[in-house]
Amino acid sequence: MKRNVIAAAVALLMAVAAASFSSQTKAKEKDLAPQFQEWLKLTTYIILPAEKDVFFSLTSDRDREAFIEAFWRQRDPTPGTPQNEYKEEIIKRFNYANEYYRRGTTREGWMTDMGRIYMILGRPQSIERFEGLQNVYPAQVWYYYGDKAAGLPTMFVLVFVQWRGGEFKLYNPAADGPASLIIDTQGLDQTNYEAVYKKLRELVPTLAGVSISLIPGQIPYGYTPSPQSSIILSAIFDSPKKDISSAYATHFLNYKGIVSTEYLTNYIESSATAAVIEDPALGIDFLHFSISPRTMSLDYFKPRDQYYCNFKLSVSLRQGEKVVFQYSKDYPFYLPPDKVGSVQGSGISVLDLFPIAAGTYDLTILLQNAVGKEFCLFEKAVTVPAEGGPARLAEPVIGYRLQDAPAGANAPFKMARKLLLTDPKATLGSGDEVAYGLSIFNVSDDLWARGEVEVVIEGSAAKGKPARTFGLKLAEQPYSRTMSIVEAFPARDFPPDYYEMKCRLKDGLGNVLGTAKAPFIVSPAEAVPHPVTLTRALPAANSFLYFYGLAIQYDKAGDRVKAEAAYRKALGMKPDYAEGLADFADFLVRSGKFDEALLLVEPLKSQEKFRFNYFLLRGQALMEKGEFAPAVQSLLEGNKIYNSDTRLLNALGFCYYKTGKKKEALDVLAASLRLNPEQADVKEMTAKVEKEIK
Repeated sequence: MKRNVIAAAVALLMAVAAASFSSQTKAKEKDLAPQFQEWLKLTTYIILPAEKDVFFSLTSDRDREAFIEAFWRQRDPTPGTPQNEYKEEIIKRFNYANEYYRRGTTREGWMTDMGRIYMILGRPQSIERFEGLQNVYPAQVWYYYGDKAAGLPTMFVLVFVQWRGGEFKLYNPAADGPASLIIDTQGLDQTNYEAVYKKLRELVPTLAGVSISLIPGQIPYGYTPSPQSSIILSAIFDSPKKDISSAYATHFLNYKGIVSTEYLTNYIESSATAAVIEDPALGIDFLHFSISPRTMSLDYFKPRDQYYCNFKLSVSLRQGEKVVFQYSKDYPFYLPPDKVGSVQGSGISVLDLFPIAAGTYDLTILLQNAVGKEFCLFEKAVTVPAEGGPARLAEPVIGYRLQDAPAGANAPFKMARKLLLTDPKATLGSGDEVAYGLSIFNVSDDLWARGEVEVVIEGSAAKGKPARTFGLKLAEQPYSRTMSIVEAFPARDFPPDYYEMKCRLKDGLGNVLGTAKAPFIVSPAEAVPHPVTLTRALPAANSFLYFYGLAIQYDKAGDRVKAEAAYRKALGMKPDYAEGLADFADFLVRSGKFDEALLLVEPLKSQEKFRFNYFLLRGQALMEKGEFAPAVQSLLEGNKIYNSDTRLLNALGFCYYKTGKKKEALDVLAASLRLNPEQADVKEMTAKVEKEIK
């Protein structure tokens, strides 16, 4: 019962989040509270378009405040401290610009060209002023040292000119030209750049030197103003937005109804990989995945002299807005102080797998770290081919080593009796292996006998000249409807580069049936640190749980035939699993198999934890059979255990009505509506009973 309630809640939250994202009316700046209008002014030159779009899509001041906190966190140069130096610097620049650059204009100082540059670059190294000179417009030259990482030269200047009064405007040599600095150009050929330059040099030598290029001392050929100036200006305007990912903003909007606000302000980038792999022993497909946060926060537990973090993994499969499967697991992680540096350097990777039914889904993997209130997300469209369809080649899985898989238990990225050790970053040292796994679905006898997978590995440095090409004959592998091929070769065989493994599935006639590819990187380093893996393998004795997972998926997807088959398979493997008995009995009631459901729930009567389920399911089955009096007795017993379940109250109200106890029916239905007022069918029945009583 608890799992069903949680599943319904998650489905509702996801639907609400998706609906709000797609149908919201964006707020207008003038309608926002003053503090948010002021924040938009403050961040005008540093906010990304995607961030601004998300901010205007938010519908409450509480969400806006949380988003602003997340915005500054993304830019905090020292996230481990309470101080955010970048935020403080931007506020300081904003206040300075408003105080000193509004002179001579009706606009606020931050809106002027000088204010904009000051907001972006801060205080210049030095300023040279040219004012009150004959035949030259008043000008200022600001000198800056540039950040090469932002695409700026080591040193550059910016020129501001006061044309015919008013505020100083930013000068662009390529767009404005040096002649625009001279007041009286009569008799001067403005297209003769050398003559203009010489004229300006006669008037103001220093200004002439920066009139044709923003790089001091650079004289372009023919004294033609350098087009590089426009590139430099563009790089300046883009510099505050460089290396800032807007992914957190999109996730803030999509998941603010699912991830608590305290986590939403701490989105962490991550790497992840996922693959559908068949387990030949069980004959079912599994979704294997690995997710690795870029960073992680740790806390210290003094009594045991240990550092720790606590990850919570939440996984969901959706078809449209409908959640067909979801689960969560906790992964506490402890490490001694002497291992903190190496673990933070290599990172951690959470691995897991779950059974997946044929179909097309949206996969969402949410990983939350309670320490630091951080979260990361991985989303991917996943397709599992139905049995009997055309052959299909899955995306290759790249790893850094192969090792023998443990016998018995299933494990993430176990393929063909081998364990593929994966790193979601897909970066290999020369001492690693290029290990890979391929899955081919719906392999026919003919394809197995005559088909092959053609593999081409290409590096970016030598396009058109593959680093390796080879073919994999399917007949060299044991036959299976879903075939898994795993191999490895030394990474040192490949020079350091970015690579792509391209695979083509061919039939016996050479026809291409499908293509797939996966990237990987070979580093110049001998050894590349790979993340510590956290996983919780399910013992082979508990494999029956996989079939219950499949049954839930098929049931939610509307395929009752396959759902029932999966339930019966699971029941046959573990007949005394109480939670499974309750789930299957609920399915049988909904499928109209009431007598079988009544037999199935009997063992639950003696189990304290499942007595509520026993009385509820028994009462529902009896009600559906038309045996209303015994149904009432069973439902009343269940209500003594838990009196706030609308399913039970609705069934009890209906049975009371059918046995002529209309007053009791009204009381019970009213209690149900107090718990959930949005039950249209219950409202309709209540109105009907009230009318009959009158």
